[in-house]
Amino acid sequence: MAKNGLIKSLGLIDVFCISSGAMISSGIFILPGIAFAQIGPAVFLSYLLAGICALVGALATIELATAMPLAGGIYFYTGRSMGPLAGTVSGLLNWSAIALKSSFAIFGMSEVLHQFFNFEPVLCGIILTLLFLLVNLIGTREAAIAQIIMVLLLFAAMGAYVVLGFPELKPSRFSPLFIPGKDYSYLFAEAAFVFVSFGGLLDVASVSEEVRNPKRNLPLGMIGAIAAVAFIYVLTLIVTVGVLEPGKLAGSLTPLADAARQYYGTPGFAVITFGAMMAFVTTANAGVMAAARFPYAMGRDALIPSFFSNTYGKRKMPLPALLITGAVMVAAQLLPLEQLVSVASTVIMLSFILTNASVIILRESNIQNYRPSFRVPFYPWTPILSMGLFGVLIMELGLGAVQISLGIIILGLILYFIFGRKVNLEYALEHLIRRITRNRMPRHGLERELREIIRARDEIVSDDFDHCVENAPIVIYDKAGNFDALAREICRTSDHLASQSGVLADLLIRREETSSTVLTPYVAIPHLMIDGKNTFELIIVKAAHGVQFPGNAAPQVKAIFFLFGTADLRNLHLQSLAAIAQIIQSPTFEKRWVKADTPEKIRDLLLLAKRNRHSSARQPGK
Repeated sequence: MAKNGLIKSLGLIDVFCISSGAMISSGIFILPGIAFAQIGPAVFLSYLLAGICALVGALATIELATAMPLAGGIYFYTGRSMGPLAGTVSGLLNWSAIALKSSFAIFGMSEVLHQFFNFEPVLCGIILTLLFLLVNLIGTREAAIAQIIMVLLLFAAMGAYVVLGFPELKPSRFSPLFIPGKDYSYLFAEAAFVFVSFGGLLDVASVSEEVRNPKRNLPLGMIGAIAAVAFIYVLTLIVTVGVLEPGKLAGSLTPLADAARQYYGTPGFAVITFGAMMAFVTTANAGVMAAARFPYAMGRDALIPSFFSNTYGKRKMPLPALLITGAVMVAAQLLPLEQLVSVASTVIMLSFILTNASVIILRESNIQNYRPSFRVPFYPWTPILSMGLFGVLIMELGLGAVQISLGIIILGLILYFIFGRKVNLEYALEHLIRRITRNRMPRHGLERELREIIRARDEIVSDDFDHCVENAPIVIYDKAGNFDALAREICRTSDHLASQSGVLADLLIRREETSSTVLTPYVAIPHLMIDGKNTFELIIVKAAHGVQFPGNAAPQVKAIFFLFGTADLRNLHLQSLAAIAQIIQSPTFEKRWVKADTPEKIRDLLLLAKRNRHSSARQPGK
C-alpha cells in the first residue's frame, strides 16, 4: 500500500482526450432531440452559447490547475482559498457533478443497448458502471490509453457525419429559427440545460496531479479540447437540424443515429451508433477516473475518513475512492433523465462559480507562492463576469435542480461538522482578511504547501545552494545605515562567526572599500574565505530602507547576501555566487523581494527561483 502520491503518467494528448472524451457524450448524441423540442432549430445556438460560457468559466479552472496540479482539482482549490468548510462542500459538489455526468453517459449506452437488444436499461447501466470501474482499477495510464484510442475513433465518426451530411441539409428547416412562443431570450435557459455537455474540464482538473509538465499540458489540452468540442457540436447540430424532419427530431433519444439512418441507410446508422458508443465509453471512463480523485483528496486532508486516501499496489490505485464512486454512479442510474441532466448542469456551474471566486481570493490575498503558469485574462472582470453569468444560467434551470443541489450542499455541511471542523488547514481567505485589517499573518502553512506543490510541478530538485538557503539565517534589517554598521552587526549576531566577529567585520569592510561586491544598485554579495575546514555560512539580509555601500551615492542596496566559507568548500562558495547571480537576473526579482515581508517568504522566493541546479559541491558537514 502507498499513500499520498499518484504517478505522473499523463501527457498533452491524454489531457486533450480526457477533456474532449468527457464532453462528447450523451450531451450531443441524446440531448439534442430533447433540446430541439424545447426551442426549435436554434438549438445549435444554445450549444454555441453554452460552449462560450464554458470557455470563459473554465479559464479560472485552468489558472488554478496550473498553480496547484493536485488530485481533487476544484475541491483542492476551493479548500485552499476559502477553507475546509467550502472545500468539503465543493468536493461533494464536484464529485456529484462528475458522477452524475458519467451516469448520464452510461444512460446513453443503456438506451442504445435497449433499442438494439431490448436489454433492461437500469440493469444494463449498473453492469456498465461496474465494467468501467474495473477498467480504472487496472491503472490510470491504461485507462488513458484506452481513452486516446476511443476519442480518435469518436472524432473520426463525427467528422464523417458532418462531411457527408452537409450536402444533404435543407436550409428551409431553419425557418422559423424558434418554435412558437420562443425567441432569443430563451437561449440562456436552453444553454443552461445543455451545459452538462461541456463538463469534461472538471475531469482533467481532478487528475491534474498525474499530468506531466502541467504548466504546458493543462492549458493547451483543456482550451484545445473545449474549442474543438464546441466546434464539432455546432457543426453536428446544424447538420442534424438540416437533415432530419422536425417531427422525428423533437424528443428523439437517438437524433444523430436517426438522421444517419434516414439519409445514409444502415451503414450510416451503424457508423454514428458506433461513434455514440465510443462517446459514452470515453465520458464514463474519464468520469470514473476523475470522480474518484475527489474522495481521495478529501481523505488526504482528513475532511472525510482518511482511508479514502489509501492507494494500493505498484500502480498506487486509490481503491476505496474508486469503489465509493462506483456506488454513487450505480445509484444515479435510478434518476429520471431530465432531472439527471438539470442537476448535473447545476452542480457543474456551481463548481465554476467557486473556481472563479477562488482565483479572486488567491490573487487578492497576495500569497507569494501562488504562481500559476496560466492567468485569467482581463482580471478581475473575467471572473466577475463568469460568476454572474453562471448565476443567471442556474436561475434559468428552475427550482427543482437548485433544491437537489442544496441537498448536496447540506450533506457537505454535515460532513464538515463531523470531520472537517477538526482539521486545521490554512487558507487564502485568512490572508486576505488579515491584509484588509492590516494584521500580520502568523502562519505560513499555506505558503509552505504551495512551495512544495510548485517544486513538484516544476520538478525542482534541491541542490547544495538550496540546502544552504533552507538553513540560512534571514535578517529583516529595519535600520537606515551604512555597510560598516551592517557588517559588524551581522558578524556579531551569527552563532558561527561570533568568536571572530571583529576580525571578519574588518576584513569585509576593507574588502568593500577596495573591491565593491555590489552587483546591481539593488543587490550586493559580500563574501570572504575564512580559516578552518568544512564551514560555509550564508546570511541573507533584507534592508527595508536600503544600505549605503562605499562608493555608492544613495542607500539603494536592499538585498544583501553574506557568504563565508573555508577553502575546502570553495566549489560551494562559487556555486552560491553563481546561483545568486542567476536569481537576481529575473525581471520580477525586485518586485518579489519587496513583497516578501517575512523570513519564510524570502526563503521561498530563493528556493523557487528559476536557475540551473546541480549538486556537485560538497556540503558542510557531509
